[in-house]
Amino acid sequence: MKSPAQSRALIRALEQQHPGADTELHYSTPFELLVATILSAQSTDAGVNEVTPALLARYPDARAMARADGSALEPLIHKTGFFRQKARALIGMAQGLVERHEGEVPASMEALVALPGVGRKTANVVLGHALSVPGLPVDRHVLRVANRIGLARSDDPEVVERQLNQALPRRKWTVASDTLILHGRRICKPKPLCDRCTVRAGCDEFLRGAVGSPPSSTPARRGRATRSRSRSPRT
Repeated sequence: MKSPAQSRALIRALEQQHPGADTELHYSTPFELLVATILSAQSTDAGVNEVTPALLARYPDARAMARADGSALEPLIHKTGFFRQKARALIGMAQGLVERHEGEVPASMEALVALPGVGRKTANVVLGHALSVPGLPVDRHVLRVANRIGLARSDDPEVVERQLNQALPRRKWTVASDTLILHGRRICKPKPLCDRCTVRAGCDEFLRGAVGSPPSSTPARRGRATRSRSRSPRT
């Protein structure tokens, strides 16, 4: 695994390749981002952004959503998949906010993950982007990219989160996650575009020939980046 200094250098290089990386979910309040992130499980951000305007127009805050009936909410989120489970999670989450937090989204990991449908990834997204509390969400892209490059060594999201947190300054946690996510979506896909990656010279899997073509056999060309179902929507 890379040293903290190496990890920080690689993240800086990726930030240059993906300047201004940020969540692609649309929101204006912490509650809206919490809703959107729950819906994003096993869905795309673009798909979530299509359904949230109508959903939030009908249920603009926790108190309104806490009173929702699943049969009325489900059609509004059908396109995101797992709509029945997600509807239950949204209603339960909203009821938890009303009962425990006066309808407001709490700014702590412990309080967030105690809500129905909210796991560490979702909590970290909301903390880091909407509540100014550093958090490092680990999704499938972060898992893949961090392990390929050598920033982390585990298939467990919580372990990878801990390893990245130890290597990076706290103030960089959220943007580092956003950067790794974009890199995973645009470049380091399941079938990676190594010729477009600015950190391939420091990537463990590239150097040992596990992905792409290592520099010793076929020099990579420098280029510009282009933009299983789970059992539960809890993320």
